[in-house]
Amino acid sequence: MGRVTARRSVLRIGPGGTVRRPDSLAVEEPLEIRMAGRSLTVTMRTPGHDIDLVHGFLLAEGIIRTAQDVAVIRYCDGVDEEGANTYNVLDVALAPGVPEPVAAQRNFLTTSACGVCGKASLEAVRVHAPYDLSASPLTVPAAVLTSLPDTMRARQRVFDSTGGLHAAGLFTADGALLALREDVGRHNAVDKVLGWALTQDRVPLTEAILAVSGRASFELVQKAVVAGVPMLTAVSAPSSLAVDLAAESSLTLVGFLRGDTMNVYTGDRRITLA
Repeated sequence: MGRVTARRSVLRIGPGGTVRRPDSLAVEEPLEIRMAGRSLTVTMRTPGHDIDLVHGFLLAEGIIRTAQDVAVIRYCDGVDEEGANTYNVLDVALAPGVPEPVAAQRNFLTTSACGVCGKASLEAVRVHAPYDLSASPLTVPAAVLTSLPDTMRARQRVFDSTGGLHAAGLFTADGALLALREDVGRHNAVDKVLGWALTQDRVPLTEAILAVSGRASFELVQKAVVAGVPMLTAVSAPSSLAVDLAAESSLTLVGFLRGDTMNVYTGDRRITLA
């Protein structure tokens, strides 16, 4: 537990010559998620907030809707060469009456760069969203949105030492940070923060903003929609499919949120100007 960073030797080359010194790296390790003892998926992630990650993953896959849908979640028999628990295997038991997943079954490794890799079918990529985002009353001043990247960056403690992590944050309409999570994978960071919200009984997040430190892909829009988040902001570009899904789902999608500027791709009615 707590293996968030690791030290490795690096040769630093610069105008003044070379020097060999230790460097801090973001840890990337596999997390196997099992359901009733059977392997569901393996995702590459940064250790930490694994329980949140699994709750968020199961929520985004449409397997659960509330934290009460999970009866038990525990670390199990993952050991290293010395016999110590690696804390890289989590087993989930769903509550009575909650059906086990079929369409959401993953068939192979999910890397830290891919959140929809290994889906059993193309139809399983688009998860049914249980909430109507068009009913969300959320409105946000543009000035609040421009403050979000700096607020997130100030809280990215592991990024400060490694430069190698993505971040996802949940904010209120007035820009107050509710929760922030870091991970080598964009989708993992989002799963961790949405899993936190689920365990705090905050889902659906009808009056919250989800902000990410990278680009806005289809998978991130889908995760936001399934969790009832009406607004997603990103410091980089969205994909065409992300914009299409956002428009279809009545989600406000903001990209290139940098400095005092942004591109609003869908749902501009939720953003107010001074």
